[in-house]
Amino acid sequence: MSELSRGARSIAIAFTASGVTHLVRPQVFEPIVPRFLGNPRTLVHLSGVAELTCAAALVVPRTRAVGAVASAALLAAVFPANVKMAADAVSAARRRPSPTRNALAAATIARLPLQWPMIRWVWSERH
Repeated sequence: MSELSRGARSIAIAFTASGVTHLVRPQVFEPIVPRFLGNPRTLVHLSGVAELTCAAALVVPRTRAVGAVASAALLAAVFPANVKMAADAVSAARRRPSPTRNALAAATIARLPLQWPMIRWVWSERH
């Protein structure tokens, strides 16, 4: 099996960092969990475990194909939360403008279209 691509390696690193943050500081992510889905803390912990599992599966050649499909699914599944995060950041920047809030709003909006190349990077690892 081929070496992990640079893009997929970047995703594995990002999943590892984010997964640890989900477990250690879940309150950072709880506001973007839609309430109708249930307990935000539980869902944040579960998504952190999913990120860590996907990261590990991507870097191990034997599990890379499954990890690629799971990673693509995870990236698609969390997209609505990323949209909510961006909407909340824009709303906060409009209510109380500041350089920090404006930068956060811009960064969360700029991140949204990056989700699709990230999905392509991991998807390309499935063979």
